[in-house]
Amino acid sequence: MTQSTMTLVLYFVVFFGIMYFLMIRPQQKNAKKRQALISSLRVRDQVITTGGIYGKITKVKDDTLTLLIAEKVEIEIAKSGIVSVENRDIELDKDK
Repeated sequence: MTQSTMTLVLYFVVFFGIMYFLMIRPQQKNAKKRQALISSLRVRDQVITTGGIYGKITKVKDDTLTLLIAEKVEIEIAKSGIVSVENRDIELDKDK
């Protein structure tokens, strides 16, 4: 290999290293955080959905949950539709 080829390969390695630390790694951290949020949902949690609906969880199933959004008004939504839990903090491992 010539000097210019080695330099080009080094630039590509550095470029992909920067892309990994700026784009891929933060996205993996966010996905792990989101999965921890979804797996920790439990009855009586106050939550907000992606549609902006506030509610209290009354039932938790495998992939869905039931929200009480008004007196005697319940809806069933997918767990992935939850954006945040309002009444408690989700504890995550800092090392992972």
